[in-house]
Amino acid sequence: MNTLPEQPSRRTVLLVAYHYPPVAGSSGIQRTLKFSAYLREHGWEPIVLTVDPKAYERVDDGQMADIPPGLKVARAFALDTRRHLSWRGRYLRGMAIPDRWVSWWPAGVWRGLQLIRQHQPVALLSTFPIATAHLIGLTLARLSGRPWIADFRDNMTDADFPRDPWTWHFNRWLEGAVVRRADISLFTTPGAKRMYAERYPDVAAERWAIVENGFDEENFSQAENGLVRQPLGAAGQLTLIHSGLLYPQERDPRPFFAAVAALKQAGTIDSSGLRIVLRATGSDDLYAPVLRDHGIADIIELAPPVGYRAALGEMLCADGLLLFQAAMCNHQIPAKLYEYLRAGQPILALTDPAGDTATTLRHAGHDNIVDLARQDDIQRGLGQFIRTLRDGSATRTPPSAAQLHSRRSRTAELAVLLKRLADAPR
Repeated sequence: MNTLPEQPSRRTVLLVAYHYPPVAGSSGIQRTLKFSAYLREHGWEPIVLTVDPKAYERVDDGQMADIPPGLKVARAFALDTRRHLSWRGRYLRGMAIPDRWVSWWPAGVWRGLQLIRQHQPVALLSTFPIATAHLIGLTLARLSGRPWIADFRDNMTDADFPRDPWTWHFNRWLEGAVVRRADISLFTTPGAKRMYAERYPDVAAERWAIVENGFDEENFSQAENGLVRQPLGAAGQLTLIHSGLLYPQERDPRPFFAAVAALKQAGTIDSSGLRIVLRATGSDDLYAPVLRDHGIADIIELAPPVGYRAALGEMLCADGLLLFQAAMCNHQIPAKLYEYLRAGQPILALTDPAGDTATTLRHAGHDNIVDLARQDDIQRGLGQFIRTLRDGSATRTPPSAAQLHSRRSRTAELAVLLKRLADAPR
């Protein structure tokens, strides 16, 4: 009788992540979620250590089904200081350093040690942007001696970030402790990796690595299933979409608002021919009065959040996609950029032409790049972008270029790093 060869047992890796289903309203969830899904294809069995859902400001069960069957997800006690521990909206500063979820640290360490004893993971991985995740990872690595990847994604500190000086000093200490203890510090862009290597020259070059963000083909396939591709606006009306947070500093849209107002005043655009949807900005209360003051609330719509696949469907049907990223974030690339590339629609990027975001766009064949800080540049670029949309000459991402950025490909890169750590003598 023929028998199948016995499959080698998977190695276990413990992933420490704040962003995991059912958290809502964050594209950051996709990185850890897809790592946990696709690492199994490379001989790894992930265990996820995250927070109790009550720590999330908003929850959405829409992606719970994306958690791989049989995957162990451990949820440790955690509170949001602002929502759970404040009195009339006020709380002690130390209760939110390094972030509002610092209460996760003791419970996360306790639960993590239990998971390490029970499942004997050969490696640990913690992921930012919630700094408490790295605090847990640092503690577990020190107590267990396991090799550890610290996934920074972007920078934890900069010259003026975080703005609160107490938080800045703690985060800079934590950052230094993490990069000196972690076996690999992982980033999503060349600029972030370069910045950290210059900041910590005592850390060996082989301990810095890059695994970029990406899009998930499975999510897009599900979004496309049954999708009727039709214009989002009225007849003759172009619809431009920005999907996601618009931070008042890092993605300040106010020069864009002024440019739209100038084009409207000049008679170049009006609400019958153009609709701009800013979906889930996170700062609607701040931006709504600005739109009214500029007289462009009839053109720019501040839209509420929708489910993840609904957001992908909207990208697929839009006439054009907008991307915002300030020069202070030149070493970062918004995660949504990769989804924009897969959607295949024309992109207008409002960012510094010298940053990593602009470089990635140019490599994918896009040259509609204007300086987010300059109203005149936005006014010129937006007018030109609209003209190319109307005459059909706007640039779209070739499918072959988009596929280079899939989450499956990124997970394969992570698996190589994990194997390197697991096989190295300690």
